[in-house]
Amino acid sequence: MADPATYRPAPGSIPLDPGVYRFSDATGRVIYVGKAKSLRSRLNSYFADPASLHSRTQTMVRTAARVDWTVVQTEVEALQLEYAWIQEFDPRFNVKYRDDKSYPWLAVTWSEEFPRVFVGRGPKRKGTRYFGPYSHAWAIRETVDLLLRAFPMRSCTTGVFKRAQQSGRPCLLGYIDKCSAPCVGRVDAQEHREIVADFCTFVSGQSGPLLRRLEREMKKAAEAMEYERAGRIRDDIGALRRAMEKNAIVFADGTDADVIALAEDPLEVAVQVFHVRGGRVRGERGWVADRMDDSTTGELIQTFLVQLYAGDETRVDEGSPVPREVLVPELPSDPTVTEWLRQRRGSGVSLRVPQRGDKRTLMETVTKNAEEALVRHKTKRASDLSTRNRALEEIQAALDLPEVPLRIECFDVSNLQGSEVVASMVVFEDGLARKSEYRRFVIRGVEGQNDVASMHEVITRRFRRLLEERAELTDPDDPDGPLLVDPTTGAPRKFAYTPGLVVVDGGPPQVAAAEQALAELGITDIALCGLAKRLEEVWVPGEEFPVILPRTSEGLYLLQRIRDEAHRFAITHHRGRRSKTMLESALDQVSGLGEIRRKALVGHFGSMRKLRAATPEEISQVPGIGPRLAENIATALADRPPAEAVNTATGEVLE
Repeated sequence: MADPATYRPAPGSIPLDPGVYRFSDATGRVIYVGKAKSLRSRLNSYFADPASLHSRTQTMVRTAARVDWTVVQTEVEALQLEYAWIQEFDPRFNVKYRDDKSYPWLAVTWSEEFPRVFVGRGPKRKGTRYFGPYSHAWAIRETVDLLLRAFPMRSCTTGVFKRAQQSGRPCLLGYIDKCSAPCVGRVDAQEHREIVADFCTFVSGQSGPLLRRLEREMKKAAEAMEYERAGRIRDDIGALRRAMEKNAIVFADGTDADVIALAEDPLEVAVQVFHVRGGRVRGERGWVADRMDDSTTGELIQTFLVQLYAGDETRVDEGSPVPREVLVPELPSDPTVTEWLRQRRGSGVSLRVPQRGDKRTLMETVTKNAEEALVRHKTKRASDLSTRNRALEEIQAALDLPEVPLRIECFDVSNLQGSEVVASMVVFEDGLARKSEYRRFVIRGVEGQNDVASMHEVITRRFRRLLEERAELTDPDDPDGPLLVDPTTGAPRKFAYTPGLVVVDGGPPQVAAAEQALAELGITDIALCGLAKRLEEVWVPGEEFPVILPRTSEGLYLLQRIRDEAHRFAITHHRGRRSKTMLESALDQVSGLGEIRRKALVGHFGSMRKLRAATPEEISQVPGIGPRLAENIATALADRPPAEAVNTATGEVLE
């Protein structure tokens, strides 16, 4: 048996979202499927002290050799997917370890003279039509209650039905029009069976034709001035629409589709595929690959489709490997791919981007899983000690450093057309982020948009602080070495640490500015480089040509991750300051609106866009804002048009 510690996921790699997890043995066979409200909490419980686990659970985790998970959006989706995969994989430890409850079915006793509908569990019986299974018994009972308004079929037990026949009086449902009362002869067996057939058609997923037929009947009744009948049909249509359960994991129309989503960054791409057959997710697959070029999303989709459907190994059911529908986040760059898919399938294939509805919701779920897969891959890659060591050694060799750069600091500047210029400093030690030592800077000595001068200022300020703390914390017994810990408090003096490498976001101009700032401070023993985003080139001071690291290099991967983290940190700071400044500038002229009330507005609405869209009545709901002041605020915002939206990463003016 395997030791669970050998396949335990890395700390922090398990998401907090709801989802379904699968334990597999060494041969790849799924031995247990479970669902969780929080995947991290549930999976961590399996890797706790073995003595605290149930004996059968201990056997399961020691039999397993791998654990995987799939993120979903809600607990209901997790329940649906768990059941589908239990049916799909037949895991050995789910047979006896699950409780005695089964998933509820919706059953119609079709073999009886007057069929009845009921919600039940357990084994199926001959002569009864079953629908489901469903996520919750209470949910399907509420659905049936709504459907009985439109399809007044029998739902009572045999005993109640016979008593009504003997007494000649229907039960309560017959009096409130939720049963057509065949027990007392209001409808005959054939009419009742037609009602039951319509019910079965609806719950089997063919709701569209039935709703259209009812709408036609409603219009005809209205034209014939049978307004009471038209009103009843209208209410029936409303009940049917409310009864349509919206669930991204189960499609009512029996969809056969592959849902494909991507999560990408400049060096890697993660692809996730959900295989939907008969309206249910029957399987999912994922890949993470290195990006070898600067392909667009459309080109990546095209390459992946060809690889996915080119061979028989992609078959996920007994039919064609290409389903009737393929949903993608962006259409391939070459339209001939659609024709190629048609040839592979032998019939029509719809290749499209879902825009709304359940399929769009499922696409978002698949995208989230692709993002989680990329994060897990990056976390595993970053947390692996040998990989980190190799990355640092590659950086040392590429930049010809005297020693491995165990502490790397990266700086980035962010601004919006020269306004609210800020900078960030992120710190990585031994290849891992040290978020407690991140710093933000507000650039005050530079006018307008000047990234080079801003970089000079932030490097000067950071390393002037380094010199000051070195001087302040010099040990009298060791004048040559600064104290890195405050002798009075024991707290580390973070700015007193000297980085092994300084990375700036940019090319030769930014590198030259940083080099000049260090030279002006008399610092010559700190290595410096810049990473240009467009081609991922590494620029070194005084060199005419950049250092080109292979795209598969762990060193380039680490530099890129550090640079992206600095960019993210700077953008976050800049957006916060920009929102605050825009709000203050727009409301400066409103009489009676001070700083406290401005903060209340920010906290209530969260953004200028939402505040501009608010009515005076909604603004007056903010504590301290009366009706008259709310009118003045709405007028001030209406008189001042919104500023242009600008992509702060590229400088592009958005429509």
